[in-house]
Amino acid sequence: MTATEIIDFFDLKTHPEGGFYKETYRSKGIISSENLSDHFNGNRNYCTSIYFLLTSEKFSAFHKINQDEIWHFYSGTTLKLHQISPKGEYSFVLIGNDFINGEIPQYTVPAHYYFAAEIITKDSFAFVGCTVSPGFDFKDFVLPSAAELSKEFPKLTEIIAKLTHH
Repeated sequence: MTATEIIDFFDLKTHPEGGFYKETYRSKGIISSENLSDHFNGNRNYCTSIYFLLTSEKFSAFHKINQDEIWHFYSGTTLKLHQISPKGEYSFVLIGNDFINGEIPQYTVPAHYYFAAEIITKDSFAFVGCTVSPGFDFKDFVLPSAAELSKEFPKLTEIIAKLTHH
């Protein structure tokens, strides 16, 4: 299937960070706010998951959430996931199915890390899933501008400029 066919088949919508998504699971169980860290405002579901598709033209901009986020590779080409730790340490991982060349099919981004993703093969896409626990809520979503993130991490302005939308 092509990226457009997958977007249409799964009825994916544009995501604020870039790419296309559809929530596929939200647990019925709730974690009450008094059982969560101070980083959370309100209750959260136990777990949520989405389908997520990026193209070589549509990257996922640097953002962070309060939870760990597990990425699962389904199809397409290699996805390069960039991370900035709370201490300003930059790293990346290749998510895909070329295991012999160091790609991995599943990866967990730690809570509070800024992360972004891009497709490194021209005219291609990656179709993945993302699982978040405690469940995702847009109240936990931080999507900084390039200026804001560069002020926090001045040594990383080049990669920040490349992978932010504003």
